[in-house]
Amino acid sequence: MIAVVNFSPEPGSVELREIAEPTAGFGEVVVKVRAVGVCGSDLHQFHGTHSWPVNYPVALGHEFAGEIVELGEGAIDWKIGERVACETAAFICGHCAMCRTGRYNLCPTRLGFGYGTDGAMTRFVRVPTRIVHRIPRNVPFEDAAMTEPCCVAANAVVELSNVKPGDTVAVIGTGPIGLLCAQMARLFNPSRLIVIGLASDGPRLEAAKACGATEVWTTDSMSISPIADLAVDAAGASESLKPALELVKPGGQIVKVGWGPEPLGFSLDPLVQKAANLQGAFSHTWATWERVLALMSARKLTLAPLRRCFRLTEWREAFEAMESRQTVKSILIPDEDND
Repeated sequence: MIAVVNFSPEPGSVELREIAEPTAGFGEVVVKVRAVGVCGSDLHQFHGTHSWPVNYPVALGHEFAGEIVELGEGAIDWKIGERVACETAAFICGHCAMCRTGRYNLCPTRLGFGYGTDGAMTRFVRVPTRIVHRIPRNVPFEDAAMTEPCCVAANAVVELSNVKPGDTVAVIGTGPIGLLCAQMARLFNPSRLIVIGLASDGPRLEAAKACGATEVWTTDSMSISPIADLAVDAAGASESLKPALELVKPGGQIVKVGWGPEPLGFSLDPLVQKAANLQGAFSHTWATWERVLALMSARKLTLAPLRRCFRLTEWREAFEAMESRQTVKSILIPDEDND
């Protein structure tokens, strides 16, 4: 079967390759991929600008949904044909303090799809049943493939922030995570929901309005006064923490969910002076996924305007559409004739 494979740390080392079809082991299922999202981390690996170890060669793709086509021994309570979405923690040790307390997303030996083990930019993927979730009947595969970034946003805003109704929330970044963080903040009925992007973001600025932003700013015209009870840094650059420090109120909170490998080139003294809380947010756990799928089923999230679908063989166009900010989220649909 063909797959979008990252085969080297050198920039541009991604191509379509033939890989072996997986077989379900103990406690595993094989999922036929119906839709898989392109993440900013896939783009980072494509350009060799990532800051995490990668087991080359590896099929990309960790945001996916599909249907079960094979059951391994011990895969109890699951059936062939069930529609599922899958978490990203393909391997965890199961015995460290993080695993034992349910925070397995922070397991130090965790391996995720798309960098630690083969991901879902292909036709079939092998998945442990511990991270499989049933998709509600009224949720299409294209929505379900966005469960993972929705869970990143839910973990950051719903689970790790202290946001309250009536707060002012500022979200920096108009990528998928930024706009989904804005939607999670919207659930708390903020008095102001500000989304901040680049003037060149174009369609993404319009998408921010569709996501419920009451105000959309660009970085070259934004206020730098401390107005936010919660500032969410969801941009893919280290320097975006600086405007977050400027926007947050004294005693407020910054949640940083955006990755950026560059070193900081500014002082963190405002964090101390404001006695603000800086919270890092990474990944998600089982309960987050169940909550997000319930929100999708209840139609509390706006997803269709954020995405554009491509065939798997059009992966280059899908990557470019995100990099050029012509879409918020590219979704790849594997071709039936590549089974």
